[in-house]
Amino acid sequence: MLRAEAERHELHFVGAVGGMERELVAAAGLAFADYHEALAGPIHGVKPLRMASSLLKLAAGTVQSLGILRRIQPQVILLTGGWANFPVALAANLLRIPIVIYLPDIEPGLTIKVLQRFARKVALSAAPSLRFFPEGKAVITGYPLQADRLCADRAAALSYFELDPTRKTLLVFGGSRGARSINMALADSLERLLAAGLQIIHITGELDWARAQQQLGDLAGHAQYRAYAYLHAEMGLAFAAADLAICRAGASTLAELPAFALPAILVPYPYAWRYQKVNADYLSQRGAALRLDDEDMPAELGDLVLALFADEARLEQLRESSRALANRDGARNLARLLLETGRG
Repeated sequence: MLRAEAERHELHFVGAVGGMERELVAAAGLAFADYHEALAGPIHGVKPLRMASSLLKLAAGTVQSLGILRRIQPQVILLTGGWANFPVALAANLLRIPIVIYLPDIEPGLTIKVLQRFARKVALSAAPSLRFFPEGKAVITGYPLQADRLCADRAAALSYFELDPTRKTLLVFGGSRGARSINMALADSLERLLAAGLQIIHITGELDWARAQQQLGDLAGHAQYRAYAYLHAEMGLAFAAADLAICRAGASTLAELPAFALPAILVPYPYAWRYQKVNADYLSQRGAALRLDDEDMPAELGDLVLALFADEARLEQLRESSRALANRDGARNLARLLLETGRG
């Protein structure tokens, strides 16, 4: 989107030494002018010995980042949180390079709360996040959705997945790595759901693919069941094909579900900080989704899905509430904010 908004510029990426960023950048297929690395390490919530190691890495990473930034001379820097951003933020502050932070979730974690002191602007996915920042510093841009998600339509989606347009479609996924508890709960209810006439797109995640298929047994070959270890470019088609989703409440759901007016049963990831619960509550409190906690899912998931599909009025109400939250211009808005900040 930056390339669509400006004629001449270069994009550079700085990741942590030994981090997973390089793999993610390669998988995304984004054409950066160069990929750089700086030492970094976690500081909050770790044992003293590791904290000491991280502080040494942070000092070295800041020196490395100073060299990187002096070499490429950026007009603006985009940070998205995480401890890997610290050395870049410190170096940028020393060199007086403007920083924009993007907060994908509703509530900021500790890293963004600290880094925002160095930032010129903080871009937000939704209005409830405004209360965490000084007045005038935060801007609601919306979540930057990938272009391939936005161009998917239902007719093409039904054709791609070879689905019956007369049946309702349930989409189940757990993020890029999957969610074993969701996969297991779906398996326990799958026979009932298929018997009710539903057709299902199930994205297990690569880590749980073999186990999930083994648990399903003969049902894995059912004519109304479509299983995938992972979808990338086709994920927009999966959203477009679905009438209801079951998924975690990561930041992307704040934009992806409303963009397709897709009702959802959100199951926040229970073993991390509360950001997914806050995201799920944002959508559920606005009538766009239902929140179902992980520990309640085995007993309640199947009944809840069947009840929703049996109540078309309630499903339509969820659909309209989701549509009302849609913001398809997040990528464009964020790109423009970066360009404006860089020129300022």
